[in-house]
Amino acid sequence: MPNPMTELKKITIASRASPLAMVQARAVRSMLAELDGLTAYEAEARYPILSMTSSGDKNLASSLAEAGGKGLFTKEIEEAVLSGAADLAVHSMKDMPAELPEGLIIGAIPKRENPADSFISKIAKTIRELPKKAVVGTASVRRRAQLLHRRPDLEIVPLRGNVGTRLKKLAKGEVAATFLAEAGLQRLGLDLLSRTVLDPKENLPALAQGALCLEIRGDDIALKSRLEALTCRATSLAIALERGLLARLDGSCQTPMAGLAQLEGDEISFRAEILSLDGRERKDISKTIAVPDGTDLEQQMSTLADHGAGMAEELLAQLSPALRAAIGLK
Repeated sequence: MPNPMTELKKITIASRASPLAMVQARAVRSMLAELDGLTAYEAEARYPILSMTSSGDKNLASSLAEAGGKGLFTKEIEEAVLSGAADLAVHSMKDMPAELPEGLIIGAIPKRENPADSFISKIAKTIRELPKKAVVGTASVRRRAQLLHRRPDLEIVPLRGNVGTRLKKLAKGEVAATFLAEAGLQRLGLDLLSRTVLDPKENLPALAQGALCLEIRGDDIALKSRLEALTCRATSLAIALERGLLARLDGSCQTPMAGLAQLEGDEISFRAEILSLDGRERKDISKTIAVPDGTDLEQQMSTLADHGAGMAEELLAQLSPALRAAIGLK
């Protein structure tokens, strides 16, 4: 009987070195191991993980927008794939710029975890319960704008770093509350952490939050074929809508935008919003879109991306020229 270890090509997985990113990379390795029928020990040799410190992780003093945008979390990892030092990059999809570097493609989108934000505080269970002028820490312009829209009295201060760093600052009392992606908390196994998961109907998450992106070289046809088994159709269709809107808006990290698409039978419900930086202005859109006919997933995703772009146009039409300029939209 042939040995599967000699038949399968080694696949090097590139990832940020942060604890959450490494958990995600190992999860993808486990998916590949299950797909190929390998033990955990065999998987470590067959799918080594190349951990890298991204530019975004090195510069924690500046806001993400000041540091250069969310592409800073993917640049070094993508360069490793393009150079051949790695075959597959694992990213949080919400960190992915709207346009990928030439030569790279999305090879697969696995099943999405809970896309919601979680509210964490030692003094309040909900945003409404926070005392007046309480200090809340977040580096996200989206979360800042959404919070100020609901509670303009609060003081928002920058809070960057990985999940552990932010939780330590919260524990020390540097801030009264903060927000983290529920998907990240679940992946890190922090189920016992006291928190309130925010209902997306009241607090829209970041576009593509909770989803992973498996990025590969466009000419690696064999790997793309292997990754098809890891693709979640429902997640892929939803992400296509969300990234279609993102691509048309061409927003920067200075653009408070949010949105969530969810497959329900043969339809996808999609809600999105744009806010001013101070949260005073908010424009939103909501639609239910029929899943395109056919069985070709890539073609369906392309059609849905066009729908997302169309919804972006409708959102843009609601914004004044001054607001568009202030939040970095063309």
